[in-house]
Amino acid sequence: QVQVVESGGGLVQAGGSLRLSCAASGSFFSIDYMGWYRQAPGKQRDMVAEITRGGSTNYADSVKGRFTISRDNAKNTVYLQMNSLKPEDTCVYYCLVIVTTDSYWGQGTQVTVSS
Repeated sequence: QVQVVESGGGLVQAGGSLRLSCAASGSFFSIDYMGWYRQAPGKQRDMVAEITRGGSTNYADSVKGRFTISRDNAKNTVYLQMNSLKPEDTCVYYCLVIVTTDSYWGQGTQVTVSS
């Protein structure tokens, strides 16, 4: 079993920054994939940024140049640095961790950007 816990959400003004963290714990050898997704009320959950164990990254077009994903394999933690935040970035952000073929989601953390 793997536990996934996000932190770092909050309220920020447009143009500001936030850093999200996601820590995975439990019984596993290594984590293959870590990613950040977000979901607005009534909408589907979309990928924001993702990173493999080897460090390859991928971003949604809407966040390229503003968000940076990174991971610390020794701590089983992934980070999302969010800069130049916009009101349309307001969502619940979820962390996804994949261990071999099993997927684990965190409980989500709210990010609210005021105009």
